[in-house]
Amino acid sequence: MRQQITAIAAILFSTLIFLMGNGLLGTLTPVRGHMAGFSDLVIGVIGSAYFAGFVTGCYAGPRLLRRIGHVRTFAVAAGLGAASALLQTLAVEQIVWILARGLFGFCAANLYMVIESWLNDRATNETRGRIFSSYLTVNFGGLMIGQALFMTGRAEDFALFNLSAIFYALCLIPVSLTRLPQPVPPQIMRLRPLRIFRIAPVGVAGCLTVGFANGAIWTLAPIYASGHGLHREYLALFMICFTFGGALMQLPIGRLSDHLDRRWIIVGVAVSAALAGLALARFGGIDREMALALAAVMGVTALPLYGLSVAHANDRLPRADFVEASATLLLLNALASVIGPTFAAFVMARAGSAALFVVTAATHTALALFAIVRLRIKEAPPEETREPYAPLPAQASPGALELDPRGPEAA
Repeated sequence: MRQQITAIAAILFSTLIFLMGNGLLGTLTPVRGHMAGFSDLVIGVIGSAYFAGFVTGCYAGPRLLRRIGHVRTFAVAAGLGAASALLQTLAVEQIVWILARGLFGFCAANLYMVIESWLNDRATNETRGRIFSSYLTVNFGGLMIGQALFMTGRAEDFALFNLSAIFYALCLIPVSLTRLPQPVPPQIMRLRPLRIFRIAPVGVAGCLTVGFANGAIWTLAPIYASGHGLHREYLALFMICFTFGGALMQLPIGRLSDHLDRRWIIVGVAVSAALAGLALARFGGIDREMALALAAVMGVTALPLYGLSVAHANDRLPRADFVEASATLLLLNALASVIGPTFAAFVMARAGSAALFVVTAATHTALALFAIVRLRIKEAPPEETREPYAPLPAQASPGALELDPRGPEAA
């Protein structure tokens, strides 16, 4: 196993570097836009543009990989990602930032796809789980390091944008030096969302809820934090607490769901996320430490919902359908992420920054009610068809689905 991890060390190192850039720029962009006088609605549209670019990249990526290969795709995406970050420093204009973030999302999706495809190619049945765990650790760790780097400079000076661009340039080096053979490009998958909804409606609803709510949180939580008196250090800590809470509790919550009807866990987590959202809306501005603690609780409850929803959907499907179903759910999650930031920003523009978490609370409450209705209508899936829960990265392309130890390749 140590030899396997050593062999993919360059790929994981590149992942860490570019996710540091992602974490930094994801926190920095809304804060700097707010300083420049962008309205909450415009900042929401900028966040939606990122997720729209990400969706486009996920489904254009396989064609690009087949055309020019993994190393060149990675180089193109990293180069354009660095350029888009620098573009935000050259022209602090609304339309420029919308286009730049859309391009950045496209590049991020292609970088994820190259990395996940490469890791899947190196994984065997014996090592797949540990490689996936290493990738998860790097994924969440890179995001949190990037969020922490927000504390090292002032948003108005543009130095942090340059630092993010440097990370995107540096992530090219480990991949370019690796001696690993290039893997076969991933297949373009068939997606059938209506079929998945008929089989596992709670799984589909959960993924839509997560995309809508978490897309809004990733985009607009820095604006909420800034509006509640959390500047620089505390603002970065707010985002770190949210990310760390989700990373810490994904596995314990998921393991609990392996022993119960997963829909009850989804109900419990969704209700908890709704209560955490209402608490943030009501009490987040009273005390800094309370705001940080509530952000961690929000991460604990909101981030595992996606993995729980995917696991529930796959409990009702044959293992051979795992990749197709998970890719469909990933697409639905990403599409909801396009809508969530703009809708939440529209509400915030009229009701204040605290309305962000009122929106997420309403969304999580709707999921809980829907899951309760389904519990009364449909029985739990048979024990023999259930797969063990596996935590999922905060962001991923369809390439991560084949790496997942629950996929048919690991059977």
